[in-house]
Amino acid sequence: MALLRLAPIRPAELTRPELPDENRKAHAVTTPTTPSAIRDLIVYSDEVREALANGKPVVALESTIITHGMPFPKNVETAREVEADIRAEGAVPATIALMDGKIMVGLSDEDLDRLAQAKDVMKCSRADLTFALSTGCYGATTVAATMMAAHAAGLKVFATGGIGGVHKGAEESFDISADLDELGRTPVCVVSAGAKALLDIPKTLEVLETKGVPVIAFGTEELPAFWSRASGLKAPYSLNSAAEIGSLLKMRSRFPDHGGVLIANPVPEADQIPRDEMTGYIDAAIADATAKGVRGKDVTPFVLGAILELTGGRSLDTNIALVRNNARLAARIAAELV
Repeated sequence: MALLRLAPIRPAELTRPELPDENRKAHAVTTPTTPSAIRDLIVYSDEVREALANGKPVVALESTIITHGMPFPKNVETAREVEADIRAEGAVPATIALMDGKIMVGLSDEDLDRLAQAKDVMKCSRADLTFALSTGCYGATTVAATMMAAHAAGLKVFATGGIGGVHKGAEESFDISADLDELGRTPVCVVSAGAKALLDIPKTLEVLETKGVPVIAFGTEELPAFWSRASGLKAPYSLNSAAEIGSLLKMRSRFPDHGGVLIANPVPEADQIPRDEMTGYIDAAIADATAKGVRGKDVTPFVLGAILELTGGRSLDTNIALVRNNARLAARIAAELV
């Protein structure tokens, strides 16, 4: 297997100016969940810092969707729309990314543009986080890494598109996302449209159950399947309001060593691609990935790109709609926790 070699110094045009020490101190926030050993690695935007200091709700957002999920300029346009949706619900967005050896919690417009156009951005899960930080590489955070960073930064709610899980054929490939382990260990509420539909959803549910992760469908008794409202699987639990979810999260927080909670929020009906239609696209995209020997963390971006072509762009429109829908629900849940 070829080794991935990354230069520790990026091209000048991609370099983000280092913050002076006094500015880093100004961005510091002390939260009960921030380990002292990494406190100096976390840089908050002014908006996020002020929100935490004043007890306002904050919603974490991942950055992989910007760098690996959508083409430019749609990626940065969507990122700004998602942040605007959260603000419209009375909460503050905190997009998380790795830049210049720091965990950025909340990105400026300049940072968003730079990240959206950067080349060779690392896709960082738990295993990759310290490599990116120690080398100064740009890093986009997956669900797992975003959960880690959000918890360290004192954030309790995180909105994403869909989580990773058990890939089809995992009994041979052992391709299982680190997102599932993170949900089992890190106490962050993740609002998604379920697991990505290209995965083995029944096996993903089994792993989440084993790891003690409550999976709660919002406003429905059937588990959604990312682009589609229906998966054919009954959800383990169902709740119908942000207040009910907030009550559950408060109860769960009373128990020591609890992990995360997964909220499965169906895409709006007008924006979905029906399951029967999506199944054909997914099967064709996975077959193409297998034929071309795509493996590991490259599988999901490859399959998503293939599905984008097969659907004539409809999958991207649905992806954007579901992310925005999840962001709005996450903001309402975060408001219940302050």
